[in-house]
Amino acid sequence: MRRIIILFSVLIICTSSFSQKKKVRFDSDTLSEIVITSTRTATKLGNVAVPYQIINKKNIEQSGSLRLKDILQEQSGLYITNGFGAGVQMQGLNPDYTIILLNGEPLVGRTAGVLDLNRISISNIKRIEIVKGPSSSLYGSEAMAGVINIITDSSFKKSVETGIRYGFGNPDKAWILPFNNNVFNNIDFNINASTTIKKTGIQYSGNAYYLDGISYRPFSTIKVPQPIWRFTNQFTLNHPFGKKTKFELTIRDGYDYIKQEFAVTNNGSISNSFGREVNHDLNINPVITRQFNANVKSALRLYATFYNGSQILNFSDKPDSTYTDQFKQHFYRVENQTDIQLKKMRLTAGAGYSIDEAQSTRYDNIENKKRNDIQYVFAQQEWNPCKKLILITGVRYDHNKLFAAALSPKFAFRYNINKSVSILGSIGRGFKAPDFRQLYLNFTNNAAGGYTVFGAIDAVKIVNEMQSQGLILDIKEDFNRLKSLQPEFSTGINFGTSLSIGNKTKININLFRNDIESLIDVRQIATKSNGAQIFSYINVKNAYTEGLEIEFKFKLNNQFNISTGYQYLSTADKEDLQNIKAGNVYTRNADGTSRLLKRSEYIGLPNRSKYMGNFKINYEPTNKFYSTLRFIYRSKWYIADSDGNGLYNTNDESAKGFVLINASAGYNINKKIKIYGGIDNILNHQDANYLPNLQGRMIFMGINFKLK
Repeated sequence: MRRIIILFSVLIICTSSFSQKKKVRFDSDTLSEIVITSTRTATKLGNVAVPYQIINKKNIEQSGSLRLKDILQEQSGLYITNGFGAGVQMQGLNPDYTIILLNGEPLVGRTAGVLDLNRISISNIKRIEIVKGPSSSLYGSEAMAGVINIITDSSFKKSVETGIRYGFGNPDKAWILPFNNNVFNNIDFNINASTTIKKTGIQYSGNAYYLDGISYRPFSTIKVPQPIWRFTNQFTLNHPFGKKTKFELTIRDGYDYIKQEFAVTNNGSISNSFGREVNHDLNINPVITRQFNANVKSALRLYATFYNGSQILNFSDKPDSTYTDQFKQHFYRVENQTDIQLKKMRLTAGAGYSIDEAQSTRYDNIENKKRNDIQYVFAQQEWNPCKKLILITGVRYDHNKLFAAALSPKFAFRYNINKSVSILGSIGRGFKAPDFRQLYLNFTNNAAGGYTVFGAIDAVKIVNEMQSQGLILDIKEDFNRLKSLQPEFSTGINFGTSLSIGNKTKININLFRNDIESLIDVRQIATKSNGAQIFSYINVKNAYTEGLEIEFKFKLNNQFNISTGYQYLSTADKEDLQNIKAGNVYTRNADGTSRLLKRSEYIGLPNRSKYMGNFKINYEPTNKFYSTLRFIYRSKWYIADSDGNGLYNTNDESAKGFVLINASAGYNINKKIKIYGGIDNILNHQDANYLPNLQGRMIFMGINFKLK
């Protein structure tokens, strides 16, 4: 880490000196772009004091992406995980530490902490704003790693646009023609329409999506088609009441149907199963905004979201055996936020009350409703003591019914050395509340050896009852550590610079460190009399993630743009480091003999790559034509503790690094018709064991129409 800090300092000094000599300036158009997520208020990008990324509509359209997963996987410092759907890993923190917002409101329906990004269509997205680092001071739980805010188009000009895209491929063949019997198909249809009737704006967006997904048999390369149907409808209504009051209502409905055929492996035994999964997501968001005067604005936001997921599986070797899994989550929130603009200061304050309810067959009875009530207040101050300096302080207090309260402070600054060089820094406290799964889970997996997982609330009671009935073989040491779960906390520090060299080059550099306390971990607490394991959740781990992120954008000329990003990541469990230092950790040589593990062999937290990068070339000679070529790189990552020493090191099982290459191009025939096409995963990279959900090469073509 010291080498990174020294290199970082040299880059700042050298680039700052170069910038001053050349008397260059920022691109004012970019810095004047208005963003919302970093402060919950409209702020110029040039005043943002935290690591920030924007994906605008033009970049989304030119990539040819269809789902949120597709566009996020090409961004610097983000990695898409594959377990329990596509989740996003940010600054080395798992998907359950990043909150996903739709127009500022949280999406629910996570599986094992992962919100599947494939559920979200990008057909009506205006832009995506990404904030890295703890943001709990504004957004509460799940914002420990950062925030991804999906902002949909809310313009109400009279227009009707529609488009269709067809993609095809076959992972077993180098190249294949469309409509072949062996083709894996992909079809996407969307329509967007809006108008204004008198003063009322009305907008509708619809998307239908079909994919021949792929399921792999274990220990083989046999690919089984897994058809997926996804439908999304969104309706937005906007009406002004006088000059100072505005009402807006957004309703979004998402539906997924997934035909499934896969297998579970346990101790060499394979259980084949087939069935289906259905997910339904409904969001209702009315907002009333009142502009009292030029300096005071207040918004009342109401929000209700309903998620229902169900899975039914039949086992091939047990025709009479059926597995049913159902999960329902309802989330309600009322919140008021008031913004006050003073001469050199802007104040933001708000309060809210939310109800989170869940029902699941994995808890106990699907009819038994679990509930958590949350009351919270937050405040933030943005102060400009001088033209060059911006200071931001904020704090939020969350009072939860089910567990301890959480206080989340934050401080950030931005200092503009000159018009070309800015220094940014922030320190904040983030938290993640224990979820219903960690509190109430009561699940036995009979298809995988009969292991059981109990939530922390009832684990002690249930195990004691089982022991009195003679169903427990032994009690593990971690059983005595079971108690009420506390929120996980993280202290995040980000320090970086934003540089502009002329009007053609931009560089963003950021150093980050996240120290995580009371990390919730799954531990074995007992063994059943039949040998099956019993697990539960306890606060045990203290860990950290740290690293360096660099983004570089260069405008070669009026036709070519180049952008690239790189992330170096280092992670560790602090207890593991202590044990290695004390000489308590051993590993095995190739001949099977044991020896002490060296510090240099320690990897840190699993399922994380030390190096990640991306590279993009955009060619746009005219307003009518564009083409892009994008590279995504990830170094190897470790996935299994092969030597059995309880931590991850270079002698453990790892997955190979890879490079994905995507390309796309488009042509505007006229003002109303656009054609486009491209290839995703040109190299046809596949990894059945470690990236089972990665599609093979997919060729696509599409056409968009503007009817009005």
